[in-house]
Amino acid sequence: MSDWWIVLAVALISFLMTAVLRRYALSRSIIDIPNARSSHSVPTPRGGGVAIVLAFLVAIPLLGWLGLVSTGMLIAVGGAGVMVAVLGFMDDHGHIAARWRLAGHFAAAAWALFWMKGLAPLTVFGWDLHLGLIGNVLAAVYLVWMLNLYNFMDGIDGIASVEAICACLGGCLLYALSGHQDMIWLPLLLAVAVGAFLLWNFPPAKIFMGDAGSGFLGVILGCFSIQAAWVQSSFFWAWLILLGVFVVDATFTLVRRLVRGDKVYEAHRSHAYQFASRQFGKHLPVTLAVAAINLVWLLPIALGVVLYGWDGAWALVLAYVPLILLAIKFHAGELERS
Repeated sequence: MSDWWIVLAVALISFLMTAVLRRYALSRSIIDIPNARSSHSVPTPRGGGVAIVLAFLVAIPLLGWLGLVSTGMLIAVGGAGVMVAVLGFMDDHGHIAARWRLAGHFAAAAWALFWMKGLAPLTVFGWDLHLGLIGNVLAAVYLVWMLNLYNFMDGIDGIASVEAICACLGGCLLYALSGHQDMIWLPLLLAVAVGAFLLWNFPPAKIFMGDAGSGFLGVILGCFSIQAAWVQSSFFWAWLILLGVFVVDATFTLVRRLVRGDKVYEAHRSHAYQFASRQFGKHLPVTLAVAAINLVWLLPIALGVVLYGWDGAWALVLAYVPLILLAIKFHAGELERS
């Protein structure tokens, strides 16, 4: 029997679970109420990203049972994903102090890195780097930043879902074309789970993802890139390129706010995508623009790295420069004008 029934099962679970979570959020008044720092104008239930988490986690033992993914990788993403999702779920229902959230995030990163054997040697601008313990520390910081930046970037309808789908399907294409079809299963199933949720989250959203879903996506996508680096260094750079829209907007905004002396842990709406959504007066054009950038610009560069041997670090620079210019154009990190 073909193993592809898992794809349909994940899609169905994610879609139906989102409907259940929406009813639950409405009954418990788990609602995002618009305020001065919001990018939406209509009260909307939140926490729907738990459907993505559950649908993906249900598939993990099946993938292990069928021998489609290594046990170490399944334990890594399963354990780290659960820790991050539980913290996010608790924060969605109340409030957890930032220091405890951060401690939990580093614990999840350490768990994942232990099972994935840390950071692989990387080729950087033509140099082979074996960073050892320092590399593992940097990898932990990287995973924590990935899950937090994904949380920061989940601010308008559909954007976090579209980014995850584009990155995951882009990764699947890279694996298929380079002869690594065995690596497709995890990103494919994550894309399917997110795609089913997107049917509820597409502008105008009927439910928001919430911290549980966005943090989960960030850490899982980060794990995909670190896992891929053990197969070949070019895959790591390709994942960073595919995730460029979120990495650049979030990092550029954070740096600008740090330089200005803002309290970076406070809510704000100064990301480039938020300025753009206010400029266009709608979320949909910005969400579709993110999809277009991924497909037309970032995916071809990632293909060049994996299939044609382009230097990954230089390709990353090439991919990110226009994104930085876009961040500047749309005032990323600037104070909002009255």
